[in-house]
Amino acid sequence: MTASDAKADLHFYLQSARDALLWKLEGLSEYDSRRPLTPTGTNLLGLVKHAASVELGYLGDTFGRLSGEPTPWVEDGAESNADMWATADESREQIVELYRRAWAHADATIDALALDTIGRVPWWPSGTDEVTLHHAVVRVIADTHRHAGHADILRELMDGAVGMSKGNTSMVTGDAAWWEEYRSRLERAAQEADRNA
Repeated sequence: MTASDAKADLHFYLQSARDALLWKLEGLSEYDSRRPLTPTGTNLLGLVKHAASVELGYLGDTFGRLSGEPTPWVEDGAESNADMWATADESREQIVELYRRAWAHADATIDALALDTIGRVPWWPSGTDEVTLHHAVVRVIADTHRHAGHADILRELMDGAVGMSKGNTSMVTGDAAWWEEYRSRLERAAQEADRNA
């Protein structure tokens, strides 16, 4: 496999996660895109804001390629978890456009540098802060897919929308009655296993 093939593979999986994460916002109100749906406050727009910050950091700052994007939520002294939610003053459009600019900046880093290029992660302890571009890209892919999975669950809880994209749900075909029976069967199996434990 050539380096360009490896980069193309990495980019494909990174972009598929990016697209899935943004698709989860489609058709939602401002409230639904921001509302916390877990005890730890996980929300869709916050996941996008976090993903933008991760790309700017790992695929920008780490390789001395500063984007110039203001990200006060990750600065020293910022409020804890400030990258995981959008303030009322930060519009959904602003966060989505920041994410798209972060993609472009990250993609330019991937295109410009060899995969074995060494960078230094500014927020990691000195002496353990070196990573290759390959490592950084894999880390960002893993993080983005993880959060796309979170977003999938949050969106399903809101309105039942599931899958990687509008045309690719990756789900078996079934109507509401089929899914209810399926879920009931799983519940019965869980109860039976618990009784037999």
